Amino acid sequence: MTSLAIPFLRRALPGQLTWLTGVLAAVVLILAAMPIITMIIMSFGASDTLAFPPPSYGLQWYRAAWHTFMSPDASDVLSMGQALGTSLMVAFATMLIAAAAAIPAAYALNRFNFPGKAVVEQFIALPMVYPLVMLGISLLLVFNYFPVELGIFRLVIAHVILALPFAVKNCAASIAGIGPEFEEAAYLMGARPLRAMFDVVLPLMRPGILAGMLFAFIVSFNEFTVTFFLYDVDTMTLPVWLYSRTVSSLDPTVFSFAVFIVLIDFGLIWLLEKLVGDDGVAL
Repeated sequence: MTSLAIPFLRRALPGQLTWLTGVLAAVVLILAAMPIITMIIMSFGASDTLAFPPPSYGLQWYRAAWHTFMSPDASDVLSMGQALGTSLMVAFATMLIAAAAAIPAAYALNRFNFPGKAVVEQFIALPMVYPLVMLGISLLLVFNYFPVELGIFRLVIAHVILALPFAVKNCAASIAGIGPEFEEAAYLMGARPLRAMFDVVLPLMRPGILAGMLFAFIVSFNEFTVTFFLYDVDTMTLPVWLYSRTVSSLDPTVFSFAVFIVLIDFGLIWLLEKLVGDDGVAL
């Protein structure tokens, strides 16, 4: 079938949506947003059951969530506030460590040719396709082999492994647009390599660095699968805490907490767009 037999394709101009592509885009958008929409609707349910759609609506689960946050049940092993604090602490550490590792890695991969470079690039991207369950089990076996208890640091190590591909890709996307002539100009002006790096290269890499840091924070803050194998009662993160509430009693307040997490994620994405726009963002 040629485009002559499809009038709407023949009339479409470059960059212009046809009705077919518009419908497909709408379907994909609805499918992507459906879990979040369902979660928001369920959070406003006023019944004790998890029937969808809820037979009545109210704010009782938001009030219950607020009460749980302010006055945690003494029977709970860990409060929601403690789990949130652990998640923020791990995500912040992951963001800083991933950025510190990604910047020199992206610079080396872009500027230098060395034996095994293609293998290194594949290894850095491997956590994006590696089965998370197997990664969690593997890390659990490795950490249990150590003679010392790593505590929260084993969560940070695992999250850095997961976030590093996003940080490296965004830093690499930024430095790919910075030609070596900028550094050469700095050298001609008398700057040493380290000064050229801090005064020329890093400022120009700023969009990619910021994007990589925020992606690392988001990946760590929402991570559940690998964390489930590595947490203990003192290092329980917020996603694992939410899961524990659903396993024991299908507590409807988890939908209210989940809306709170989604708002944090939306806020971070909004901040990402404000800080860097589309420059240097790579997935």
